[in-house]
Amino acid sequence: MTPSADPRARAALPSFMAHPLAWLLALAALHVLARLLLSPAPKWDEAEQVLWSQRLALGYGAQPPLYTWLQWGMNQLLGVGVLSLAVLKHALLVLTYVAMWLAGRELLGPRGAWWAAASMVLLPPLGWDSVRDQTHSVLVTAMACAAWWLLLRTVRQPRPRHFALLGLVCGLGLLAKYSFALLAGALLLAALSVPEARRALRSRGWWWAPLVALLVVLPHASWLAAHLGEASAGTLQKMQLQPGAGLAKGLRALLVDGLASTLALWVALALAAFGAAWWRRPLTPAAPWAHRLFLRYLALVLLALLALVLFGGVTSFRGRWVLPLLCMLPLAAFAARPELQQHPGGARFTAAVVAVTLAILLVAGLRPWVTSFRGHTDELNHPAVELAAALRQAGYDGRSPVIAADHMMAGMLRLRFPAAPVAACPPEAGAVAACVARLAAQAQRAGQGWLLISRADRLDPGWWTQARAGLAPPVAAEAVQSLALPFHMVPDGAPPARYQYLWHPAQARP
Repeated sequence: MTPSADPRARAALPSFMAHPLAWLLALAALHVLARLLLSPAPKWDEAEQVLWSQRLALGYGAQPPLYTWLQWGMNQLLGVGVLSLAVLKHALLVLTYVAMWLAGRELLGPRGAWWAAASMVLLPPLGWDSVRDQTHSVLVTAMACAAWWLLLRTVRQPRPRHFALLGLVCGLGLLAKYSFALLAGALLLAALSVPEARRALRSRGWWWAPLVALLVVLPHASWLAAHLGEASAGTLQKMQLQPGAGLAKGLRALLVDGLASTLALWVALALAAFGAAWWRRPLTPAAPWAHRLFLRYLALVLLALLALVLFGGVTSFRGRWVLPLLCMLPLAAFAARPELQQHPGGARFTAAVVAVTLAILLVAGLRPWVTSFRGHTDELNHPAVELAAALRQAGYDGRSPVIAADHMMAGMLRLRFPAAPVAACPPEAGAVAACVARLAAQAQRAGQGWLLISRADRLDPGWWTQARAGLAPPVAAEAVQSLALPFHMVPDGAPPARYQYLWHPAQARP
């Protein structure tokens, strides 16, 4: 019998408002409200989604398409705006915590399952970074938690529908972020190495899992095969590959930037709350087979990450990369020590989780002010409403295509002008002149004008020279107009936001 069957662990919940889900939904609503009140300008990853979600496609550059598909659907429901961005993000965060709670209920009582799920707020890449500005990492973590829940449930109750759901989640995980393949591979190998799990995975209907996963992934896989370089270039650049030359740098990045930055806060607070109870007595896992599964999965993941350093030359790691791989660690720890559910230190741990949760909400609401007082401006400090009004006053009609120097500028203007097609021609994509020439020519053929625009706080020095070179007939540098508007939420006397633009109205047809 698992601890979840223990009547002592099933404390009656008097009402919905006493259930953790109610408080989780309330917290998500507060974050959405704070985001709406904070700024009408998008954050970096938000702007990317605003830009990409103008259309449905099988692929969007370096990232799989699932998050953008979901954002496109949310835009149809709520309109293009900060509300749709925030609702989708925090709905996925709610799904992440609920999925881990469900995974915990397969092995633990309500208290232990709550700790396993709530512990993830103590993993900074999820607790803070996902609130600050993440998209694909939030989605893939939600799929990772759902995969753990469905695997544990399938081992305990092997049913064809459980296999189908597990395949669906794994397929969606691959469409969320390509790194999910590492998680899925380690999970499968670990499960096949545990006799109880191996028997369950060979039960009637097992074939539903690979079939459903294949059907989900196949359309995007066809696109990926034709765009492999485009899809992998950005990720490889971020990993800073230095084969044979960056071993020490890679190991340090893995230990500090990857593992420690993800786990240190949770480990510190769990030790402070439960102390020596973590090791004073021999282990009595909630389910020995699950304990072995967790340990073997962790061993496989750590070996794979180490191999990336030793043989792949990876010298850069980020907490959000390892988050989906390690988000199950609090569950594994509490499942290894189910007796902690009755430990008096549980109240301290719960208080620590609540305190960190409230601190994150507060800091998220104050972030633009904090950033500006440190001498930097944030994307949220941009005067999006005032910029849109100034452009309209200069003659922009709000419908003609916008060509921006970076995707943040493009996303910000699409939020203000949702009827306008928006595109970006950033220097890192190369061929700025060709990009501008193509988009301006498209607008001209459609009988439309076009707006070329940049922001000074993120502008390559040669961008305007290249952009003007793509226009026909050529445009003199003097034709480019400038705007200076005060940043929001900055100290008095701070330099203004500066923009440059060129508005080319539609030409009357003869």
